[in-house]
Amino acid sequence: MGNKKYVAYVGTYTHGNSKGIQVYDVDVENGKLIERGEVKVSNASHTAVSKNGKFLYSIEDEGVAVFQRDAHGDLTRINSVGIDGMRGCFLATDVDGRYLYVAGYHDGKVTVVHTHKDGSLGRIMDGVFHKGLGSVAERNFRPHVNCVRPTPDNKYLCAVDNGIDQIKIYRINKRRHKLELVDILRCPRESGPRIIRFSADGKYAYILFELSNEIKVYSYDGSGENPEFELLQSVSTLSKKHDKDAIHNAASGLALAPDGKHLFCTTAGENTVSMYEVDAETGLLEKKFTLPISGDYPKDLVIFPDNQHIAIANHASNTITTFKVDYDKNIIVMNDKPHNVETPNSIHMWPVPQDFEAVKPLSDEEYDEQ
Repeated sequence: MGNKKYVAYVGTYTHGNSKGIQVYDVDVENGKLIERGEVKVSNASHTAVSKNGKFLYSIEDEGVAVFQRDAHGDLTRINSVGIDGMRGCFLATDVDGRYLYVAGYHDGKVTVVHTHKDGSLGRIMDGVFHKGLGSVAERNFRPHVNCVRPTPDNKYLCAVDNGIDQIKIYRINKRRHKLELVDILRCPRESGPRIIRFSADGKYAYILFELSNEIKVYSYDGSGENPEFELLQSVSTLSKKHDKDAIHNAASGLALAPDGKHLFCTTAGENTVSMYEVDAETGLLEKKFTLPISGDYPKDLVIFPDNQHIAIANHASNTITTFKVDYDKNIIVMNDKPHNVETPNSIHMWPVPQDFEAVKPLSDEEYDEQ
């Protein structure tokens, strides 16, 4: 970590008093967040950072917005673009920094937006609507793309569809700037895949299932003509294996510790966080604990850069709670009072960029006119 300065960004819904993105300074040593300010973004439900760390992207009602990050992590709006669809729910950047991927929960769409070297967002390069029927009536039997993430080798894009219980695998055609469907990872009916993450070495994929409350571990091999995923393990996220009230629970957040040795997830309903030890050789998980998080409906979580602390965004109780992780005793201990944040939906933590060029900020009037 050295003397790196870190900043945390909490994306929120703005139908109440919240303005959009809540910005925090990060006290890494003590595992605490220090409130700094807010940035105006309409329903900033999810954020992502560019590979060089200079730009932050955010979901907004109008489509997607991009901000320049200065040496302190403060944000200056650059521009916004529409995505020719309903409001997105998840963002990811590709390894080369050429594209911004947007997941559309409400319309089942995957959108690819071009990103310019100066940080500004360009035109839509591609847009793909998922098709098919799901098995859960409450989700209207239709596609809901909940997460998009490129494979670590940047060959493919994984689009996790919560509505039709599938992960669609697209080849990224960089000549045509198009997505080409090459495979479908079909999941158990009514399992509700929600998030996919990859191990640091790119050999393993971890998929969180919202409805079946489990994590499935897959091996990943992209060296051949087509991607290969093989199921290795399924582990429960719940505190009780055969909980009769499990139907009221929903696995919600998934985060891999910076050192790659532990995986954490949150489960709404029972309002817990689980920690798993990762076998570096096999990628398999061993559950170490499932404990309460002193909040209601944890939507997301982040691991501090020291691997010793976690912060959890609790959507229904309007709080951020922080804990110290005791790996010897397999417990967590709250180490600060909860931060009041209205309807937090996502939380991320990144180092500030080392160098930057300032841009003229938009006034509130200019923002409102966009």
